Amino acid sequence: QVQLVESGGGLVQAGGSLRLSCAASGRTVSSYTMGWFRRAPGKERQSVAHIRRGGGGTYYADSVKGRFTISKDNAKNTVYLQMDSLKPEDTAVYYCAASSSVYPAPRPADFGSWGQGTQVTVSS
Repeated sequence: QVQLVESGGGLVQAGGSLRLSCAASGRTVSSYTMGWFRRAPGKERQSVAHIRRGGGGTYYADSVKGRFTISKDNAKNTVYLQMDSLKPEDTAVYYCAASSSVYPAPRPADFGSWGQGTQVTVSS
């Protein structure tokens, strides 16, 4: 099992930026496909982005494409989510997750390890 701890959430105005970090321990992030999910008020938990094992190919939800960037630093065993041009509808609890699959579906069930989440609030 890999342990995951998110940080970097907070309050930001619409149009602003925020960077989330996910620190892993117990295992190396290079062994997993790493993902970010979010649960907005009144919504189900949904995928935001993930970065795959091996070649590091990425996936982005249509709602964040062009605004968010997922990356990782293997030396620091940390995954990041850079969020730019934030909108009020981005307000949610954001979760870091790990999957043993090279090609997981962008669904929570395909990710077996989770952080506790960090709150992101975007004001209008």
